[in-house]
Amino acid sequence: MGSSLLLCAIALLGGLTVLLREQTVKRLLLPLVALSAGSLLGGALFHMMPAAVESLGNGPRTYAWIGAGFMAMFVLEQFLRWHHCHGSRSDHDHQPVTYLLLAAGGLHKFLAGVVVGAAFVLDIRLGFVTLLAEAAHEVPQELGDFGVLVHAGWSARRALAYNLACALTFPVGGLLTYAAAGAVDVAPLVPFAAGNFVYIAAADLVPEINRHEKLGKSLLHMVTFVGGLGALLAARLAFGH
Repeated sequence: MGSSLLLCAIALLGGLTVLLREQTVKRLLLPLVALSAGSLLGGALFHMMPAAVESLGNGPRTYAWIGAGFMAMFVLEQFLRWHHCHGSRSDHDHQPVTYLLLAAGGLHKFLAGVVVGAAFVLDIRLGFVTLLAEAAHEVPQELGDFGVLVHAGWSARRALAYNLACALTFPVGGLLTYAAAGAVDVAPLVPFAAGNFVYIAAADLVPEINRHEKLGKSLLHMVTFVGGLGALLAARLAFGH
């Protein structure tokens, strides 16, 4: 429940975009995306995959679940892109995009709750690390999503309220996973989530930070990416096997 409250609180961070200058938000956003990408990859490579191998064995079943997690995110993204292209009739009609954004965010947070809940059930240390990686991903996402809603004409209060409502799907997913843990084996959800994390980092976030040609910005993004990766490696070394 503590992790659920933390992720719900992160949904309110988008409100900071109202207090900060637009230029400042733009400067912060991509370094945060790079940090998020490193954290997600670090969580998958150094924590979730080793835990999955330890729990399920170093066999095809484990890697099939990782592949399934990767493919699930690929299929979901393809569906959302198709829906976006067919749902928005013009550049001035932002409403389909905003509601699609909220629906996708709610689904993502529900799945995040399932993933973090499964990690806590398997090992409390793995749960905290998974929560850390998910939180690092949520910060830039919330800032970006809030900016899209306000740009579409929503008031800051309405955007915050809807973002918070979407975030409440996180504890729902976590509590359902915890309740089902006694009757259902939740261990396969950990490699499934690892596949999710690898896809989000490699397919969505890394391309975003590779679009700049300026050497200074590229170096900053590389440093923050390695920082996120290194932080999760350090946590792995500190927690031990």
